[in-house]
Amino acid sequence: MVMDESGFQLVAVAVDKDKSSQNALKWAVENIVQRGQTISLIHVKTKNSSIQEEIALGYKTPTDQQTKEMFLPFRCYCTRKDVHCRDVVLEDSDITKAIVEFAAHAAIEKLVVGAASKGGFVRLKSSDKPTTICKAAPDFCTVYVISKGKVSSVRNAIRTAPAISPLRAQLQGQTKAKHEPTDMLHAKVEAAPKLHSLHDESIRSPFTRGNMKPGTKSFVELSALTESDISFVSTGRSSVDRTFTPRQSTGSDRSSMDMMRTPHKWMDSFSSGSEFSSTTQEMSGASWASQNMEEVEAEMKRLKLELKQTMDMYSTACKEALTAKQKAMELHRWKMEEEQRLEEARHAEENALALVKQERLKCKAALEAAEASQRIAELEAQKRINAEMMALKEAEDGKKTFDTSGHNNIRYRRYTIEEIEAATDNFAESRKIGEGGYGPVFKCYLDHTQVAIKVLRPDAAQGRSQFQQEVEILSCIRHPNMVLLLGACPEYGCLVYEYMANGSLEDCLFRHGNAPPIPWQHRFRIAAEIGTGLLFLHQTKPEPLVHRDLKPANILLDRNYVSKISDVGLARLVPPSVANNVTQYLMTSTAGTFCYIDPEYQQTGMLGIKSDVYSLGIMLLQIITAKPPMGLTHHVERAIEKGTFKDFLDPAIPDWPVEEALSLANMALKCAELRRKDRPDLCTIVLPELERLREFADENLNHNFMGSTLHSSPIHSYMSQQVCWSERREG
Repeated sequence: MVMDESGFQLVAVAVDKDKSSQNALKWAVENIVQRGQTISLIHVKTKNSSIQEEIALGYKTPTDQQTKEMFLPFRCYCTRKDVHCRDVVLEDSDITKAIVEFAAHAAIEKLVVGAASKGGFVRLKSSDKPTTICKAAPDFCTVYVISKGKVSSVRNAIRTAPAISPLRAQLQGQTKAKHEPTDMLHAKVEAAPKLHSLHDESIRSPFTRGNMKPGTKSFVELSALTESDISFVSTGRSSVDRTFTPRQSTGSDRSSMDMMRTPHKWMDSFSSGSEFSSTTQEMSGASWASQNMEEVEAEMKRLKLELKQTMDMYSTACKEALTAKQKAMELHRWKMEEEQRLEEARHAEENALALVKQERLKCKAALEAAEASQRIAELEAQKRINAEMMALKEAEDGKKTFDTSGHNNIRYRRYTIEEIEAATDNFAESRKIGEGGYGPVFKCYLDHTQVAIKVLRPDAAQGRSQFQQEVEILSCIRHPNMVLLLGACPEYGCLVYEYMANGSLEDCLFRHGNAPPIPWQHRFRIAAEIGTGLLFLHQTKPEPLVHRDLKPANILLDRNYVSKISDVGLARLVPPSVANNVTQYLMTSTAGTFCYIDPEYQQTGMLGIKSDVYSLGIMLLQIITAKPPMGLTHHVERAIEKGTFKDFLDPAIPDWPVEEALSLANMALKCAELRRKDRPDLCTIVLPELERLREFADENLNHNFMGSTLHSSPIHSYMSQQVCWSERREG
């Protein structure tokens, strides 16, 4: 194994401005370099020019400030570890070739390179440069590839390095010169003029000359940086403010400087190089002072630049610290806000739990109240059942009284079935004039009087009770607007009524059989007559009667268009105790005709006298419009809202008094309200308005008679038409 003059092998480390180079140098110093040994720091600058001349001359020292600053952290680290270093700058377009040729010419025995990474140790153009160096390096050179502070790969040497090489003598001579006296070092330099130290044109520290003021920091102190300071200094982020105060060297200071040079020989050799060693005691004071001032000025420029960079970094660090402080304050504020939110959430949760507890208590109280209400409702229902039972009992008692009085005092004539068969020609179809809900109606003569006989069908299950009820009711009442019962044959279910020549109001309104239209004067009078007859039923003593099936088909008209209410078979006797208190009576089943039945009675079964008021309202709308009952209230309301009510009236009447007809329509709509309590009273509100309209119609009728001759008046023509139509019906 070939050693240098100091007894160490030649070691070289490829360096660049990256972390991998720092790890490579650190590993080399800790593993293969000893204290006092000298290592070569190789840096390749990529250029297009060839490096053959440089290699022939040895190696090139860095002259630009940027390259010097690049070597600075590596030198500082070596100084702290008591290791000597030399800076080598190679220029070539091929980095691998430059390093390999330098190792061959300098007989480098150990070469340390950093593993390829992003940015690279030596800025290799591809990721396999360390591998290429391992393959191309001389066989006497051991190559170490370092990755993240550890050996990634090793290519061991297979033979010893040659004792003579183009650059080995120069490198060994320089190493030896560092340990010789000044005059001997100068002689060696004169003997080898081709070897140029990096520090000839690089950094020269004035502090090793002994010209420091008290209190200034020497380069030795700068070299005492920690290992982490290598990367910190290389990136320009040092936060240490150093103030260097150099002074000019005079003749009186030379002796002290010479005295300081001896104990720091290794530092002088590291900082100054071969040209600095050539300074001997034979140099004149003036030339030595001039050279020293140049070094001081160069060092001052470098330190000023470093100070400026340091201050910039310090300013940046302050800004970053301020930003970090602001972020810390924001985080603290955010933390406080989050704690406040958590506290609010905790309070909200506690309040929610309290509310839930209160709601549970309220729910429990509500359940208890509901149970109490249910018990009260059961008691009330029991009371109502008892009241209804009492009302039924009273009704049965009244019926028994009525039956007793009826049997004792028969108010209708009893006909035999033979008399009725003879009058109707055994119920011939030619005598049939209509079909009721419970059987046919025949026209005939009894006792030389034209009558109408209604016969109950044998299959009518409920017809028997209604037949008996109609007989009992009509035999006890007399009113000009109620159909007169002349007699009956109870055994065969036959009722004998007075004959109504013009049929039902429904036939006349819809003009069945080509019947002429009814004038508006008669319609107003018919409406008042129906209201009068209905009020008579409601005021019947001792028990009010509710018709329950009031409709135009059950309103009959005589020869003079006098209206009478018929078909009271569905009429219900309401007990006086119920009628006087609530005017309602609970029915087990509703009865009547659809579209005329009280909706509230249909839903609840509660019967009252205002149930007939609803049917009256629908019928009054039909009297002025001659339209079907389905949805009639809705259509009339829409016509009034849109202002087209006049067009909605019966078009068969051309001379409608629109204002009076509108008044009648509004009254009818009130009567047809869905809720019973919203309907007007028949006695105090409805009937007075109907009487007013009848008086208006009578005045208009009398005025027409007085203003024209009897034969030319329209009423006379209408009456003539009615007489002819009635005669046709009778024939």
